[in-house]
Amino acid sequence: MSTHGSVNEKLHKRRPRASSLHRIETDKGHHLTGPFMVQTPLGSNTPESCDSPVSSDDGFRMLKQKGGFIADLLSARWVVNPVSSFKMLMVPVLLYVNWELLAPYVAPDLPNPIAPLLFISYKIPDSSPDDPRYAKGYLDLVFLAFHVVFYSFVRQFVTIVLCHPIARYFGIKKRAKLDRFGEQGYALLYFAVMGAWGYRIMGQLPTWWYRTEYFWIDYPHWQMKPELKRYFLMHASYWCQQLIVLLLRLEKPRKDYNELIMHHFVTLWLIGWGYLINLTLIGHAVYMSMDIPDAFLAFSKLLNYMEFHRLKVVSLAVFLVAWTYFRHWLNLVILWSVWFEFDLIDESNRVWAPETGAWLTWWMKYQIAFPIFLLQLLNLFWYYLIWRIAIRSLRDVEVTDVRSDDEDGGDGGDDDDEDAKED
Repeated sequence: MSTHGSVNEKLHKRRPRASSLHRIETDKGHHLTGPFMVQTPLGSNTPESCDSPVSSDDGFRMLKQKGGFIADLLSARWVVNPVSSFKMLMVPVLLYVNWELLAPYVAPDLPNPIAPLLFISYKIPDSSPDDPRYAKGYLDLVFLAFHVVFYSFVRQFVTIVLCHPIARYFGIKKRAKLDRFGEQGYALLYFAVMGAWGYRIMGQLPTWWYRTEYFWIDYPHWQMKPELKRYFLMHASYWCQQLIVLLLRLEKPRKDYNELIMHHFVTLWLIGWGYLINLTLIGHAVYMSMDIPDAFLAFSKLLNYMEFHRLKVVSLAVFLVAWTYFRHWLNLVILWSVWFEFDLIDESNRVWAPETGAWLTWWMKYQIAFPIFLLQLLNLFWYYLIWRIAIRSLRDVEVTDVRSDDEDGGDGGDDDDEDAKED
């Protein structure tokens, strides 16, 4: 009886009291203006989120939060709650459909005010209907904001609903590994799609396979093909959403957290400034040099998690070649072009005249070169880590991500295997 009583007493002590749960819900150490935890994704069972009232085991059913949609909206929890982000996406979609159905009878001459959220704006009126062109404008920010919400939903849906069951099928049970597998599944999907899309678009441009002189010839490149503009803004939305994830620490910070923050800022600097000053062709080339090797990276990491050891090593070798070519060689080609081909711009457009679309006065050469050079330095930092992992794999040592911290507590924390850096 005394043993039984002792067990009951221990269980009673472990049971959280209502006051403890209330403290978790209101403690600012656990939240950022609402129920935020250091976690990835929301509701994961990593040690940092094990006290969260959400569990990812049952998918969307367990993602309903106390306080509902309005609380998620006010607290910015929609960034990590796919139920709330989906509702946010549906509001403008339904409003758009309602306008399309009712406007012909009520206001037939008025354009749909919701359209800029869903579709690109600023079609050039005198461009050919068979080959239209688009300019840029402030409504592009509305499109970008809507697609930040779009990526928030897609990221959590892919991670929780698609990738976690696949990971469990392959025997992955450790809590941190489930989350990392989900992250890499989402990364593979995104970078494979965007890499293929960017490749398709480059085939329509004079810059096909890094003919760098066309970065500058006929500048300013402000009349964009619709596909190029949509591609540019979709990419910008993705990187804005990823920066939000990092700044709010929705993923477990790693040893290169500061480098990742810097990488995202440099990327957004290149995206935003390149779009503003009509350097869309060189911006597209930078995107391409980043997307394709990152798809190989994510695939290699997934193989590592699934413990396909031989295939993993082959994939790592292919990734290393792709990374070297795209992230270093092509990046240096772009940097060389900035430094030595800048003067291919017609002299009449080497002026600061925003009203004509020309922004590239002489000192802009250095402003363009500097962030690309910073990107190369960050790539070299990760290149060093990649080679360390490649050498370990050749020695038949289990490949681990040298950036990872102990994430899994008593569940094998330092065994969170990965193949290389992760943007």
